[in-house]
Amino acid sequence: MATTQLMVLSGAGRYADAWHDFPATSARLAEIVAGPGRHVRVIDDVESGLARLDGTDLLVVNLGSSADGEPNPSGAAAIDGLRTYLDRGGPVLAVHAAAMAFTTETCWSQMIGGHWIRGTSMHPPYGPAHLTLVGSDHPITAGLGDLELPDERYSYLATEPGITVLYEHEHDGLQHPVIWALESGGRRAVYDGLGHALPAYDDAAHCRLLRQAVGWLLREP
Repeated sequence: MATTQLMVLSGAGRYADAWHDFPATSARLAEIVAGPGRHVRVIDDVESGLARLDGTDLLVVNLGSSADGEPNPSGAAAIDGLRTYLDRGGPVLAVHAAAMAFTTETCWSQMIGGHWIRGTSMHPPYGPAHLTLVGSDHPITAGLGDLELPDERYSYLATEPGITVLYEHEHDGLQHPVIWALESGGRRAVYDGLGHALPAYDDAAHCRLLRQAVGWLLREP
């Protein structure tokens, strides 16, 4: 049986920032999504990783926008690699700051089901977070209830048509989707707005959700 190839694309270089410890959270993500028959690579050269997506069965993205304000991705090979992967229906698990990633590629928001709106999207201070389960009939949430864990709660994100909201939170009297799935045209993606820091990946229920999301994305039984 062929080994399933997973790439965790981790923020570094121009995709690093002062607020996220991408090396630590990406390493933990790699541990969580690993399993029998899977080979997981953590790649922190973002442009090079995007250019080498051939043979990748699942792309996990843990990074934000580029720090220099230049097009992202910028290299022709990286742009072609990302577009080709999405065009062939490659599944994506995008976490936390990935809603801010690849801002000059509109296909990214369409693929993962939404994006951060500069000047509109925000989050309350990091701290205890209560997420309400609203997608109880989805395979990703099987056996799970509401989530309670320390994290940031992204709010006022733009969302694409067709998403299936799995979890939401309340802020300023409004409900905000924070974890969702998207299946369109044979493609599958999951966006998980949690994951600012390691405590989010110490939560057993959140780890179970991530594992079930990977199983759904890979269409495993």
